[in-house]
Amino acid sequence: MHFQKALIPMAGAAHRDLGLQHLATDASHTRHAVAIHIEDLLAAGIRQVGLVIHPEAAPLLKDLASRFGSALRFIEQPVPLGFGHAVLCAESWINGEPFVVQVCDHVFISYARESCVKQLIDLAVKEDCIVSAVQAHNERQLPYFGIIGGQRVRGEERLYQVDTVIEKPSPTVAEERCMIPGLRQGTYLGFFGMHALTPLVFERLRRCQTELLRGEPLGLTEALATFGKCEKYLALEVRGQRIDLEGPLGMLRAQIALALHGPRRDEVMALLLEEVVQTQATQLRGVSTSDCRA
Repeated sequence: MHFQKALIPMAGAAHRDLGLQHLATDASHTRHAVAIHIEDLLAAGIRQVGLVIHPEAAPLLKDLASRFGSALRFIEQPVPLGFGHAVLCAESWINGEPFVVQVCDHVFISYARESCVKQLIDLAVKEDCIVSAVQAHNERQLPYFGIIGGQRVRGEERLYQVDTVIEKPSPTVAEERCMIPGLRQGTYLGFFGMHALTPLVFERLRRCQTELLRGEPLGLTEALATFGKCEKYLALEVRGQRIDLEGPLGMLRAQIALALHGPRRDEVMALLLEEVVQTQATQLRGVSTSDCRA
């Protein structure tokens, strides 16, 4: 397989602005969160990135269009009917090629020389099959992610054969169907937010669409679950982390993570320590003053 296209859905009501938030990537530059994704994808060998957008969002994306030019394509999703539906909207643009899809509301930090998405693409090319990036979670995080079940590939520390995929399972269901031998009790592998897919996913999405109740959104997880039952489907525990921008203090956590993994890590650490010391000193002075007045 050869990956030349990638897809980032961002047409949902909660996501139209989130990917356009600015994050500082060095001392003098800020970038849209989605621009960081696009840069990583292009650096990983992707030639064109499709953003699935709501039609009303187009004027907000002029800066991105100007910056990335022909490497960027806008695909409209007039009605946000789910992440899987957003992927279906891009079927004609994908045009029968393998492609990468990733979420817009995370920031991905790599602990390796290669970016997280480069790790994913390299494995998908090597194994010639679909691959989902995953990350270890404890039981408290089950309500937030799709969770896989399967077996570790023999001789591989971070690679798994996927047998089961369940969207946000309960602890009971996860324990019954998603426990992976070799992982610590109460630890599960949840979707990281990026997948390397083949065009066959469109057929599976349409099949899932016919089974939906009226008004029910079409997810991607349900389509991916069909792959583990009949063909090779792998999950890679990437060397990195993701920060959910929608999570508690998501933007702050993302900014701190980017700064700590940048070239000025020591300076950032010193600044953070200085802020902690100053805050504690200010609070202590406030307490002392209150005691004196009392």
